[in-house]
Amino acid sequence: MKNPSNTHPQKGFTLVELLVVIAIIAVLAAAGFAGGTAAMNRARKVTAQAAATSVATAVEQFYTEYSALPDINNSVKTDGGDGVKLLNILAGLETGTTIQNDRKVRFLSLKEAKNGKDGLKFSADGKSIESLLDPWKQPYYVELDNEPGDNGYDEKITVSPGNGIPSSNLNGRRVAVYSLGVNSPGDAKPSTWVKTW
Repeated sequence: MKNPSNTHPQKGFTLVELLVVIAIIAVLAAAGFAGGTAAMNRARKVTAQAAATSVATAVEQFYTEYSALPDINNSVKTDGGDGVKLLNILAGLETGTTIQNDRKVRFLSLKEAKNGKDGLKFSADGKSIESLLDPWKQPYYVELDNEPGDNGYDEKITVSPGNGIPSSNLNGRRVAVYSLGVNSPGDAKPSTWVKTW
């Protein structure tokens, strides 16, 4: 007579095995999320760097064409006032009685913003630019070497961002463009900046 044995393999997982698998999946998901967030931030910085460089290059090309910098304030943001005026000058879209880019040369050409960020926002009729925002929905900052009192251009710019960030003195430049690289200006640090110098 044979003794029945209980040597049949178990089917299914024990509770401990299940918990171990769930813990491993959670750790992998957290690592993937952190890596994904870092990769997204790097991609935003690359995009912002390209836009900032395009604006700086457009200003330099304007200078080469007209032997002068655009006649605006020396420190502007690209979401209003003289910053928007600068964008329209560089894009050959300015209107009014005093036209600085009278040859209508298109020095600046950037992609259109999507969801209010990362590009140029145009007016409803598409005939003028209303703003240029970075991937964090913040304006770019443009500093020009046309400070009042200069006898011509001395190629010296002082960048003073505020928020406890020290000023930078730049020599040998006619233009400096930067983005704070964060969603809120109060979170900006020198390490978050995207800049053209």
